[in-house]
Amino acid sequence: MSSLVILGLIAFFLSLKGVNVLREEQWSFLTESRWEVLQDAEGKIESSTFGIGAMLVGTFIGAFIAIIVGVPIAVLSALYLTFYARGLVKKFLISVIDLMAAFPSLLFGFWAFIVFMASAEYWAKLINKYLGFIPLFDVPAPFFERSPFIAGLVLAVMIIPIVTAISREVFDQTPLDRIQAAYALGASKLAMIRAVVIPYGRGGIVGGAMLGLGRAMGETVAVYTVLNVVYQINWQILFGAGGNVASLILLKFGEAGPDEVDALMAAGLILFLLTLMVNALSDVLINRFGKKGR
Repeated sequence: MSSLVILGLIAFFLSLKGVNVLREEQWSFLTESRWEVLQDAEGKIESSTFGIGAMLVGTFIGAFIAIIVGVPIAVLSALYLTFYARGLVKKFLISVIDLMAAFPSLLFGFWAFIVFMASAEYWAKLINKYLGFIPLFDVPAPFFERSPFIAGLVLAVMIIPIVTAISREVFDQTPLDRIQAAYALGASKLAMIRAVVIPYGRGGIVGGAMLGLGRAMGETVAVYTVLNVVYQINWQILFGAGGNVASLILLKFGEAGPDEVDALMAAGLILFLLTLMVNALSDVLINRFGKKGR
């Protein structure tokens, strides 16, 4: 109940601050890719245009890269921990994954900027070299640093612990009689996993992936650390230009005037509603499939 009250207060505050901007800009706030505040010689605002279209696209691109890369690794990790790992190895790996889930995003950002970015940039160059004929992997200039691809990989690392924990919980609930029946029919452990565990836990896996998607969409500091924030729609994920809604708020808030603060609050409201819907859907899927599979 207290969580609902807190969420309601957050939504009320963001709505109160951002409703005027949403009323003025209407749908163009979601579709336009301009963020301009024009002032006269005295510093008074003459006109303003606010639109988060480019940042919304960047939010979804980074989140989907994280899902595509992170979810398979998380599911395989959960399967290994549930059916293969034993004893101290299992306890150690579970402790490491739980510890990763508790890391602040700033640490992930520093690690990515100092350690991971060089390797990710090399991978981006390889992908561009061999798959550059695909528009998604083409680049207008050889600038691979701080790209949406690198930001998506960092987000993938951040969501792996969450998706792994949820998937492992779902796999642990696979009925023992189904597992024993598969073994009785002569199935190997791998065949049993493919025929019994994965179909049973499919809904829980999807729910965990949706929860990871919500985390990736709302991430701020780690993305801002490794992404070159440029206010334009960039579908070429290997090129070093992009952004997301959270990084826009972080970038603009410190120097924003009153009108711009209201626009940033409106952007925060949109992001809040998106992540709330994704997380609510993930909870529905986990509660529906986590206990009874399909």
